[in-house]
Amino acid sequence: MRRALLSVTDKTGVVEFARGLVAAGFSLLSTGGTARALADAGIATQEVADYTGFPELMDGRLKTLHPRVHGGLLARRDLPTHVDAMAQHGIDAIDVLCVNLYRFRETLKKPGIARHEIVEQIDIGGPAMIRSAAKNHQSVAVVVDPADYSTILRGLREHTGVLPAELLRKLAAKAFAHTASYDASIAQWFDCERRASPGEPFFANRVAFSGEKLQDLRYGENPHQKAAFYSLSESSPSLANSKQIGGKELSYNNILDADAALALALEFDQTCCVLVKHSNPCGTAVASTLARAFELALSGDPVSAFGGILATNRTFDVATAQAIVLGGTFLEVIVAPHVEPGALAALQQAKWGANVRVLDLGGLPDLTLRHRFVARPVCGGFLLQTADFPAQAPGREVASKRAPTAAELASMAFAWKVCKHVKSNAIVLARGTDDGAQFTIGVGAGQMSRVDSAKIAVDKAGDRSKGCVVASDAFFPFADGMLVCAKAGATAVIQPGGSKRDVEVTAAANEHDMAMVLTGQRHFRH
Repeated sequence: MRRALLSVTDKTGVVEFARGLVAAGFSLLSTGGTARALADAGIATQEVADYTGFPELMDGRLKTLHPRVHGGLLARRDLPTHVDAMAQHGIDAIDVLCVNLYRFRETLKKPGIARHEIVEQIDIGGPAMIRSAAKNHQSVAVVVDPADYSTILRGLREHTGVLPAELLRKLAAKAFAHTASYDASIAQWFDCERRASPGEPFFANRVAFSGEKLQDLRYGENPHQKAAFYSLSESSPSLANSKQIGGKELSYNNILDADAALALALEFDQTCCVLVKHSNPCGTAVASTLARAFELALSGDPVSAFGGILATNRTFDVATAQAIVLGGTFLEVIVAPHVEPGALAALQQAKWGANVRVLDLGGLPDLTLRHRFVARPVCGGFLLQTADFPAQAPGREVASKRAPTAAELASMAFAWKVCKHVKSNAIVLARGTDDGAQFTIGVGAGQMSRVDSAKIAVDKAGDRSKGCVVASDAFFPFADGMLVCAKAGATAVIQPGGSKRDVEVTAAANEHDMAMVLTGQRHFRH
């Protein structure tokens, strides 16, 4: 009789799977909690300890690491020497292995968890068995995902008990990816500990990442490119864990722009709306209500906002949905921590309402997700850097003769946060309102010279630039870019400073009675 070994932490569907295997003519081996779950369901199974003749030891650390287990998984059925060795040592072939691993990732998230408790969730026997079975996939079906149980049982029924070679290869590939992802999580945890030790380099000599595919996308940035969306296997609120509650299928560009918009919205404690187009914020505002913030954000650049992405840091409510419809612009995606009942119905009043993709994050993403590393591929490798969150708040050194007013300072602080999320060279013009709201009126992004970004921002702002403030993501190499803004009516500027021509730039600010604040921080975004 053929054998199956079942030893799972996630017991979803395992009883039904076991019944299906018994019906297909398998005898069962199992361990610990899995054996108890099967026995409680009236399914006959043999404990691995009884099969090996060796008891579980060391609080369960040692139970499946035995030749009768691994021999049954690794033995090639087509080699007489392997078959003879099995017979000589009383090793039975194991034809199906069903294993999933200890809850290491979940344990890390438990508040107040002790280090020794985390270490105990590093599975040893499970990955060892999975790798043995996957190596011998010509003869052994290795199952690590409950979603595959029905596929296995159907395959056994349709192919007279012998699974197709193609399916066995797919299961093996999935198994190795499963253990690789698990080991990557463990390696990352150890790396965080290592990094905290004095004298250790911040970045390790070897790093590992893993992702779980959420969906295949229709295409990438262009129709001839293939693309897919992956998660980091986190359970907390995030774009990857969001629930789409309306609209068409997400595209690659939708996801990129939604991420850019969300990152900026989460910078603010005040109620905020961000409109993004091609990864750049074209309209950002903070206000007392979300609907008011949207109206101001849209007013910043309504032409560019058409077909854009909206992100908020508050619950997307009916009033904001109605403001969007009245605003008359078309949106591709709306992403928010929560979506109020009725907001989706309110959007249907727009011609495009049925198509807009509405994403409910399930809450605000926590800081551990927002402050993670940033990786970018290059030819033959990749770059890794920490996220752009300086350890210290930006400086506020007044370099000009005139100090900024309280109103200017408030607008400058707002514009500085927005500027951080604009592609370099970045210039942001912003202003406040009498009720304390702040909003952008012109954004210049991604130009090869800073003066050209300034010209674009001023052109976007038009007459509204009179009395506005300016934020620049890096220093002004010459006074020309700042002078473009000053001549358009800007009264204050915030920038990092550090140029060889700072004296010249400061003199130009004083000549135009501009207040200038130096942050000492740069925010390039390539």
